[in-house]
Amino acid sequence: MASRTNRARQLERARAERRMARLAVQQRQRRRVQAGIGGAVALIVVAVGATWLLGGFENKPAPVTLPVCNWTAREPVGSPALTGLPPTDVPTSGVRQIIINTSFGEIRGILDVTPAFCGVASVDFLAKANFYNDTTCHHLDTAARTLTCGSREPSYQFDQEGVPHNPLGTASPAPDPSVSPDADPSSYYAKGAILLDNLDAGATTGSALMFVYDDGSPLPDGYTKIGDITTGMEIIERIAAAGAVDDTGAAAATGTPAEDLKIISVTLTADLSAPTSTPTATPEATASPSAS
Repeated sequence: MASRTNRARQLERARAERRMARLAVQQRQRRRVQAGIGGAVALIVVAVGATWLLGGFENKPAPVTLPVCNWTAREPVGSPALTGLPPTDVPTSGVRQIIINTSFGEIRGILDVTPAFCGVASVDFLAKANFYNDTTCHHLDTAARTLTCGSREPSYQFDQEGVPHNPLGTASPAPDPSVSPDADPSSYYAKGAILLDNLDAGATTGSALMFVYDDGSPLPDGYTKIGDITTGMEIIERIAAAGAVDDTGAAAATGTPAEDLKIISVTLTADLSAPTSTPTATPEATASPSAS
């Protein structure tokens, strides 16, 4: 009887040990799962915190679209085509100088890039391709007070830009101090303005350089202005004073200049507003005292 009791106790103890072993295994597995969950949660908290600190939850501004120049290919009439198009990604700010070497001397001007960066880029591209070399000033309009030079057509066109928004002589946020007080208030372009002539019906811009030689020009505000003449205005005034002729050679208000003016070359300088490095002065050597 005693042996059966001992045997029952041993079996009960064995079952109890197996249950304890299973519970231990389950607890270890549970702790392992909990530890894994806790680690994952900690990683998530760290990631969310880092994202918040770096501004990941802030409203991000819309992506900035950089301005580009849309050159449209065209077939020029009566002149050889220029191969290629200017780059679309061009400088959109700065100040450059244009140097026009003519048969009567140099004409110089300052070009403001910002309001007409495509126009300036186009002139620079054409000048580097020698497009203006050996061309003439082919059109004089004494009514509009303009002389147009560069008697070739480009193989592309582009949209107008840099057109004035207020007539000269009216109140504006930034009046041009160079404008003559006697200028016709209906005029949009002052004496010395450098424009780009329009193509076709005036909807697009071409390559010809148009110079306003007197105040009070009645030109409408539909021409791309790229800058202003600084020196050489007397050359343009000389051609204007000689007047225009029509196809028969008779004097006319609008036509070919009676006196020829030829463009030899056009050059644009680098950005004049860009900082330049100042060379470091080399200290002068100190003379050694003479031996006594």
